[in-house]
Amino acid sequence: MTAEKTTIEEGHTIKHDLTISAPISRVFATITNPEHLENWWPLRCSGSPETGSEYNFFFTEEYDWYGKVTKVEENHSFHIAMTRSTPDWDPTSFGFDLEQEGEAVQLRFWHTGWPECNAHFRRSSFCWAMLLNGLKNYAEKGIIIPFDERG
Repeated sequence: MTAEKTTIEEGHTIKHDLTISAPISRVFATITNPEHLENWWPLRCSGSPETGSEYNFFFTEEYDWYGKVTKVEENHSFHIAMTRSTPDWDPTSFGFDLEQEGEAVQLRFWHTGWPECNAHFRRSSFCWAMLLNGLKNYAEKGIIIPFDERG
């Protein structure tokens, strides 16, 4: 079995890479600390960056989602497996991997395990790109995009 076929059988993956001109500790806090997550992704958030911890990502009453931390390495990695969301998102995991590159941080984002390359997958890929741009602007410049204007 080829690697390509294995990847297809395991689901589809969204990937985005970006460079953030900020200290790696700030970028890590921006992706793990609920107070910071609320400034670029969900309306409300709770959780702690510890393996096994549950995060609540609250967008609206209809989109009140949960995920479990599967990996956390300070200033390096933060991974979540979705546990309660929508049928498309529930089998998925997403993560942020960070690497210091000079004065900047290379952030590698992935969201894997999508059962289909459907409209929700494509829309989510676009939304992640918009949200990650918001993360970059927040980490670099402190810019907060109002929740109703995000992705």
